Amino acid sequence: MATSDLHMHLSGHDYHADSPCVLKGLCLTASLITQARAEVAGSILLDNGDFLQGSPLGDYVARVGLRPHPMIHAMAHLGYDAVNLGNHEFSHGTATLAAALAEAPFPILSANTLPRMANPVSPLIRPWTMLERQLTDQNGQSHLLRIGVIGVLPMETEIWDRQAIAGQVRMRPMTETVARHIPDLQAAGADVIVVLAHCGALTAVTGSGPPEGALDIAALDGVDAVVMGHVHMVFPGPGLAPTPGLDASAGTLHGKPAVMPGFFGSHLGVIDLDLIRDGTIWRVASHRVAARPISGRGADGAPVGLVAPDETLTALIRPAHEATRTWARKPVGHTPRAIHSFFALATDCSSVQIINQAQIRYVTKRLAGGPLAHLPVLSATAPFRAGGVGGPENYTYIPPGDILLRHAADLYMHPNTIMALQITGAGLRTWLEYAARGYLQVVPGLADQPLIGADLPSFVYDTIFGLTYEIDLSAKPVDKGGQRIRSLCWQGAPLDPAQDFILATNSYRGSGNGGYTKCENTRVVLDEQIANRDILIAHISRTLSAGGSAQGSDCPGWRFRPLPGTSVIFDTSPLAGQHLSDQPHLALTPMCRTQDGFLRLRLTL
Repeated sequence: MATSDLHMHLSGHDYHADSPCVLKGLCLTASLITQARAEVAGSILLDNGDFLQGSPLGDYVARVGLRPHPMIHAMAHLGYDAVNLGNHEFSHGTATLAAALAEAPFPILSANTLPRMANPVSPLIRPWTMLERQLTDQNGQSHLLRIGVIGVLPMETEIWDRQAIAGQVRMRPMTETVARHIPDLQAAGADVIVVLAHCGALTAVTGSGPPEGALDIAALDGVDAVVMGHVHMVFPGPGLAPTPGLDASAGTLHGKPAVMPGFFGSHLGVIDLDLIRDGTIWRVASHRVAARPISGRGADGAPVGLVAPDETLTALIRPAHEATRTWARKPVGHTPRAIHSFFALATDCSSVQIINQAQIRYVTKRLAGGPLAHLPVLSATAPFRAGGVGGPENYTYIPPGDILLRHAADLYMHPNTIMALQITGAGLRTWLEYAARGYLQVVPGLADQPLIGADLPSFVYDTIFGLTYEIDLSAKPVDKGGQRIRSLCWQGAPLDPAQDFILATNSYRGSGNGGYTKCENTRVVLDEQIANRDILIAHISRTLSAGGSAQGSDCPGWRFRPLPGTSVIFDTSPLAGQHLSDQPHLALTPMCRTQDGFLRLRLTL
């Protein structure tokens, strides 16, 4: 049994909306764990990382140093046998991570995380562990089985969270590391080897490390089963294109069983292995793989819970849960207009603009009086919650009135820190071309063509505040040799490719991650351990508490280039139907509710 990417979602509760939710929460997954344990003797329970960060509960626990740590306490209660580290375990810093891991009564794994210096995390993690089970065969004979479990995470973690890691650890390539340790596991007597790989099935070219995926790891001799994660998908299941060696319906990688159990506790991954004695060794004779959900969708697309929460675990974590709700209700500002991300991939929107405004204000103030103070400051960010694999509930919505701490966490989910780059006009164009690559190419004159591909999350669609531009959907994207950015202007005039600017962004993007490789002649001019969310909260408190608007102008900074006789379709939150008038410049027509619960809209170009 396996979970992955829990991201500190323990209760069946949406902290951003402050309401019960059947789509997430280890308290719900725990009921599936109980059911699965009753099916066979000798099962093992594993987690594949990103369990300590990613929700307001995680932020609260890290901020106040709550003990016992609710997630570690919950995992101990449920009897986890081993846990792998994910990249986000490092997001709150190594000291915070070490304090949490010190409470764990189970092995913590990360074979490719190596110490650079003496630090509190290194003694708490190990490359692999050996689990033993006394199992009975069909003839009633008892056998001692040894299950070797090894864990790895993306080596880019060292760059993604470099400020929090502070040079204390380094990460090695995943596939190479697993290959190096397989002989060690075999020498220690492992009958079965399971790899906890905190990555997706396919290789991902990020520009900061070798392309690696679980498909590469599964190809190694000696690997018997793989648990995946990190990319928040479900496997077996739809969503992955046919690929040699990958069978998304059978749940196999190179014929070996593999599972990816969604995110936030949405699924329990289950791999059943039938073992047969072959001389002096055991081998896998057959297998079954499933990702068991905690919820489904009704006929109207609304979420429907499939299990009741585990009452004992719910009671165990209730004090931390209620303390988080109280903390997250603290007001930090006020907005006279709703802030939402319903149309964030189709036009400039307030949920993105308010982050960009905050970043510009902070960077401008920090550079004031210095040698770069004369350069114009722009800002880049992307919508963090705009549908995708998170479903129709995965949108930001802040109603008019008080802006609370939970709303700020909704607007800016990630623990990034502020960074600013000196960049040319040519570099800005390159940045925007890359940001627009996710839109599908359309044929002028045709109706109802899909707008957005399913392969990229919303947080790669950066917009740059301070420029105006159009995106030509009829052109090929930059990764296919095309150019889409048209009419790129600054202060109403065509952008000079040689002019210098300051671009405020975050540490993740500014380091070239998410595929945004560093442009030529770009240099870092500000790099501080100040969280972008804290900058946002300060901006909200200073600016919006006086009744200001989160939106600087009703005139959007970017739009799609008009294509007469052409329309595209995209899916959004059902709540978007009540806010069509917020976008008078868009020709939007509601079409239908999808089976997945989205509202489908037609956009006439």
